[in-house]
Amino acid sequence: MTVFVVDTSVAVKWFVPEIHTERASSILAPTNRLHAPDLLPAEFGNTLWKKFRRDELDRAEVQTVASALPVVPINFHSSIGLLRGALDIAFETSRTVYDSLYVCLAIALDCQFVTADEKLCNALQSTELSARVLHVGDV
Repeated sequence: MTVFVVDTSVAVKWFVPEIHTERASSILAPTNRLHAPDLLPAEFGNTLWKKFRRDELDRAEVQTVASALPVVPINFHSSIGLLRGALDIAFETSRTVYDSLYVCLAIALDCQFVTADEKLCNALQSTELSARVLHVGDV
């Protein structure tokens, strides 16, 4: 069993064809255990809304994808319990608290955080957190 923390950039790829969709989908293997902070559904919904606004998805597609997320076996963790650690990470790395919540959860679970956010991966590459972050293209 492999444990991963996943973010919205990965979760969207499970339902919307994008670059690295196949690699993101491989994370859904039943041998993997997926975790995320409880902010993922809000970020996921906002990403779908942006795709609607850019005419990448119509309203029915957005609703269908939004309905599919709860079926994915993701263990959600309270952001409030991660906040102080995430703030420390944000201060140290100049990354957002949103991103830092995912990294903080990966540290707490002693696993890797999988993301499609290249800027985040690049920003953490030269830090002690680099071993915690895995770009979805490298899965």
